[in-house]
This record gives sequence, structure tokens and C-alpha cells, in this order.
Amino acid sequence: MSSESNVLAPLMEARTWMKVLAVLLVIEGVLMVPSIWGILVAWLPIWLGVVLFQAATALDRAEGGDGGAAAQAMGKLKTFFTVGGVAAIVFLVLALLGMAGMAGMKLMFGGMGH
Repeated sequence: MSSESNVLAPLMEARTWMKVLAVLLVIEGVLMVPSIWGILVAWLPIWLGVVLFQAATALDRAEGGDGGAAAQAMGKLKTFFTVGGVAAIVFLVLALLGMAGMAGMKLMFGGMGH
């Protein structure tokens, strides 16, 4: 067994779950579309689902002997985690700003009416 096969073994074993998560992400994105906020962000889980599914299918090809497929799978996983991480940071910052804004509004208007 080559060293590349040893490195890829855990991912090869996780391919089915990668595909399941990919499909769930696409479904999540589709279900988000009907809302106002969903229209703005629904593309993100759909894109992440497609990229993750592409990584899993590239691993299928790598197991079949396609030499460049393993590198393609790793590139797709890099994209998946990079985009997912950046999105998580952006959403966290927006949530914190929203909470700070709500707290500021409460302080500003909380004493009115008493």
C-alpha cells in the first residue's frame, strides 16, 4: 500500500458521510430560499454541498486509479473548509454586531416610557 493510500484511507472511509452532508447542505440551501434572509445566503450551503460532493466523487476516482483525482479531492476540501471558515467568521461578526446594536438600542430607549 502506498503512502498516498495510507494518507487517504480515513477520507476514503468517510466518503459516504461526505456525500450525505453534501446533499443535506444543498437541501438546506434550497429550503432557505423562500425567506428574505435566505435569498441572500442560500447560495452558500448549496455551493459548499456541491464542492463537498465533488471532493467525495474525486476520492471515488482516486480509488479507481485516477492519479490526479486525489489532489483534486484535497483541493476541493481546501475550498470547502476555507469558504466555510470565512463564512462562519463573517456570520459570527454579524451576530455580535447585531447583539451589540440591540443592547445599544435597549440602553438608548429602555428608559423611555417610565
